[in-house]
Amino acid sequence: MSQSKINKPQKNRRNERGFTLVEVLVVITIIALMMGLVGPRVLNYLSESKTKAAKIQIESLSASLDLFFIDAGRYPTSSEGLTALTVRPGSAIGWNGPYLRGNSVPNDPWGRPYVYRSPGEHGPFDIISYGADGQEGGSGAGVDITSWAKAQ
Repeated sequence: MSQSKINKPQKNRRNERGFTLVEVLVVITIIALMMGLVGPRVLNYLSESKTKAAKIQIESLSASLDLFFIDAGRYPTSSEGLTALTVRPGSAIGWNGPYLRGNSVPNDPWGRPYVYRSPGEHGPFDIISYGADGQEGGSGAGVDITSWAKAQ
């Protein structure tokens, strides 16, 4: 090797500029503060959208039950459940389904099955989602969404 290659000066690293630890911590703090302010609003919108989605699904299930009624002359019993909209129950004469797209009964937006009762306490049938808490009753995000409640 030649002497010039061995004694070649290395780049001076002091001229390279990067971020200091303090600068990085300031940026992280600003991001955390912004998320603290924006995060609750986003979560609130998410909760409201799940409630609206449950209301829309219940309306869709109600319309499908009405089609079942037109064809079969009755609503599915509680024991037949909402699956009667996708699979012909043995006692349903005139069944012309499936009445739901995808041939499956959707769960509520929180991943739990809808509660179906026929005859219902509030009409020929009741459809209920127990909301975010999954229990009857509740308030806020845990409020029950029902087929008989007025749309808001």
